[in-house]
Amino acid sequence: MAGSTYGEVFKVTTFGESHGVSVGVIVDGVTPGVELDPAYIQKQMDRRKPGQSSVTTPRKEYDTINIVSGIFEGKTTGTPMCIILQNTDMRPEAYSDIQNAFRPGHADFTYLEKYGIRDHRGSGRASGRETAGRVAAGAVARKLLERRGVSIVAFTKMLGGIECETFDESVIEENPVRACDPVAAERMIGKIHELAAAGDSCGGIVECRIRGVKPGLGEPVFDKLDAELAKAMLSIGAVKGIEFGAGFAAAAMNGSEHNDEMDASGYRTNNAGGIIGGISNGAEIVFRIAVKPTSSISRPQQTMNIFGQEQTIETHGRHDPSICPRIVPVVEAMACLVLEDMYKRQAALHD
Repeated sequence: MAGSTYGEVFKVTTFGESHGVSVGVIVDGVTPGVELDPAYIQKQMDRRKPGQSSVTTPRKEYDTINIVSGIFEGKTTGTPMCIILQNTDMRPEAYSDIQNAFRPGHADFTYLEKYGIRDHRGSGRASGRETAGRVAAGAVARKLLERRGVSIVAFTKMLGGIECETFDESVIEENPVRACDPVAAERMIGKIHELAAAGDSCGGIVECRIRGVKPGLGEPVFDKLDAELAKAMLSIGAVKGIEFGAGFAAAAMNGSEHNDEMDASGYRTNNAGGIIGGISNGAEIVFRIAVKPTSSISRPQQTMNIFGQEQTIETHGRHDPSICPRIVPVVEAMACLVLEDMYKRQAALHD
């Protein structure tokens, strides 16, 4: 289906709906002969799966992967990999009362306008459940990138107006909001519980740092590295904005402040965020994304139904009060997909 595939050489196609039988992904362009333990992929799936803590949706999906092709005797074969995850905790009946109503903030109206039909059960294809396939594919790409010396880490930088003031990478996976500041993390957790009790939600900012990328990646003019990363991040349903390096603060800077000067050891600053002219410059790639508040809230809201009638709606069900904690592994996965594709495209350039 158009719009469900990403990549030129390293290519992925996700499939499945939120309350369908399964979700999954097909990965093509995988380097053959690479040792790949399913447990490596499962580790990333466990970071994304629902029901991890009191600050995420209580839906219980174990997201156990089933690799049905592309692996033989523990190594990649170079042929397409198909990874399937069964949906086990579906409750479509939770949406029966609002199946004809357009939920504010959701893609209900736009999907119906585009296709003339929509799956009302948990947003169907527009659900965050779709990202499970992305994370599985991203784990494959991450394994290939590790062989190139590339590492990727994302974290919650701000949530509900509470911003991290320190950076400690070691604590990111030690708190349920995946914040880089343990003090801010506790405040964020309190904020989420407060909003959940009020039937509301909040957004935030997730930052991603990528190290070890060699200079020269990126395809000018239209397939710039930052343009591809932006497309990948904005393809995640809850993401509404992105900035690299100094980002929007650059609008208030002078050229003498923003330009990254060089000396014999490399760039002295990194306002460009590791990408200049759409091509990696060897410095750390840094970007931040704006994540909107979760659309599903239980507070009464005004809307319209498919018959054109106005009505008040409340969305009840199992939803994340904030998307930030579980979007972190999705951001990393999408960055992995972009970079592995770019590495392969660069290699083809010099064949």
